[in-house]
Amino acid sequence: LEDAPPLPQRGFVALLGIRALEMTSRASVRAARICFHVLPKHGSPPRAIEVVATASPEGDSDINVDRVAYGFMASQALFSGLEVGLFDHIAGKQGGAMSIEELQHLTNISAPRLQTLVTALTAIKALRRSKEGYSLSPNCGRYLVRSSKYFYGDYLRMQIGQQFYRHMGALPDVMKTGKGPDYAQLFSDPAEADLYTRAQHNGSLATAKQLCRKVDFKSMSTVLDIGGGSGAFSIVICRAHPQIKATVLEFPEVCKTGQGFVRAEPAQIADRIRYVPGSCLDAWQEELGADHDVVLLSYVSESVPASAVSEMYKRSFARLRPGGLLIVHSFMVDDSLDGPELGALWSLQHVAVNAEGFGLHPSMVEGFMRDAGFRDVEHSEMIGGLTKLVIGKKPPDEAGAPLPSVPTTWV
Repeated sequence: LEDAPPLPQRGFVALLGIRALEMTSRASVRAARICFHVLPKHGSPPRAIEVVATASPEGDSDINVDRVAYGFMASQALFSGLEVGLFDHIAGKQGGAMSIEELQHLTNISAPRLQTLVTALTAIKALRRSKEGYSLSPNCGRYLVRSSKYFYGDYLRMQIGQQFYRHMGALPDVMKTGKGPDYAQLFSDPAEADLYTRAQHNGSLATAKQLCRKVDFKSMSTVLDIGGGSGAFSIVICRAHPQIKATVLEFPEVCKTGQGFVRAEPAQIADRIRYVPGSCLDAWQEELGADHDVVLLSYVSESVPASAVSEMYKRSFARLRPGGLLIVHSFMVDDSLDGPELGALWSLQHVAVNAEGFGLHPSMVEGFMRDAGFRDVEHSEMIGGLTKLVIGKKPPDEAGAPLPSVPTTWV
């Protein structure tokens, strides 16, 4: 538009539409040709101005600015679909498509905004439209329908949509000022603590099952679960191993919700799990016990100030028996510090509620473990592209000097 009149002189500009969407396979360049008609104020004939907007010739190796910048709209469409029960209603048709009129009746939303939401969900491929109406995509039916055994819509709706989404809105201010809420403040609110803990539970159960496939708990008898939230990891471990007893350290308000989940288990499981109210940042109480086989820190190391991580690992070392394991499970990026994408974004999300915390990667965690005295440190993928597992062993000879630290890098 460099040859067009300055903005105040252009008059009314009407977007006529997308004229072409071209793909060149060699360079993976997408070009959208958008045609405008400029209607000058003084009655001269309209003239067309064509604007060509292209993605980078780097293709997938470069940022898609629009997709990233507007991504929040798609996530809110998804959360809204969950909130009004769209996916459950369509699933109730047992494989059949549902008309917009049926959806209006079932959701009690007759205004045009429901059609706008359904159209958006179709555009992002959550729904499929046919002459019979709307049906679910395979992934939508698998993960967003409450009756599915793979459902995690409550986690998305409550924790991501209602909590993390709000926290991330403050990220620019947190980055500039270094000031923001922390988990102690957030979880002092009973409603906030309850919502977070309930939303997290089902997802953590699935991850805990994966941990049990990676770690052999057969010869172990006690687990100290620091920051154990809903108790999901302790519950799954105790379900699978009847000889194990677990102690969970958590904020007082989180304990209330977590104890509810534990009480819902059969007595032979519930009786082996106990909560101790407190914070991992404070002195660890004597009632947490000692000579444990395992200290578990899941989603904790990225949730505390950087200055606390080393001390927390040293406290873990002190509470383990010789030969015991420290298991750290957290959102992490690769040691190359260039991804994966979701691991990096989740690490950034924690900055919004832990402004002084680390973005973790395996060699950093290994370094802190070795500084605390752990040996035989190993790390592996846990949730692909999201979380990693780092495990260190307390030497049988406690007097043995710690191995040299692996250099760490700030993220």
